Amino acid sequence: MPDQPDLPDAAVAATDGPEGEVAGEAAAEARLAAPPGRKRPKPGERRVQILQTLAAMLEQPGSERVTTAALAARLDVSEAALYRHFASKAQMFEALIEFIESSVFSLVNQIVEREPSGLVQAHKILAVLLQFAEKNPGMTRVMVGDALVFEHERLGTRMNQFFDKLEAQLRQSLRVAAEGAGSPTPTVDAQVRAGVLTAFAVGRLQRYARSGFRRSPTEHLDAALTVLA
Repeated sequence: MPDQPDLPDAAVAATDGPEGEVAGEAAAEARLAAPPGRKRPKPGERRVQILQTLAAMLEQPGSERVTTAALAARLDVSEAALYRHFASKAQMFEALIEFIESSVFSLVNQIVEREPSGLVQAHKILAVLLQFAEKNPGMTRVMVGDALVFEHERLGTRMNQFFDKLEAQLRQSLRVAAEGAGSPTPTVDAQVRAGVLTAFAVGRLQRYARSGFRRSPTEHLDAALTVLA
């Protein structure tokens, strides 16, 4: 497993509702921030610059597989310079996945800690996931697997684990909601509803990517969640 990438602290805006106002002073939009401009960036800054450029290249609608040659050309460095910071392109994608994981789950944890209602927790969790995708189109292609088709299979496996973890948290939140509503089968109810909500979220992400990032993943989100609830 590669070392933790030198990325900036990241979080996406938590909301009072799926499309509500921003809540929490520490919440900030999660973007790969460009390092301060300098002709010869420090090693840590160069790592961030490489990842930011890779993410930007993935944001191009209809873009083909990003090669290290194209990435190096965009950065105006040699391919050998890339490999001084990452052992392989797979390691670069792993760093992007780590950024996705830390960004989304840091906010998920805050939601769970601060929100007592299990149902509201679930809705806010979906909201921050879709808001993160909207702010980071290139990351959306990683999440839905488009950018990983020709890459090492472990990357797809790790992205699948991300959604498994997200669904597990939704199950936990919805079980609390089902118990509070007096359901005779709260575990089963939570499992079914978590699966539906996860499938809905993945579908929204796929539609966003397929539309060339024109169809917002948060479009009519309140209304959609009301129907699903």
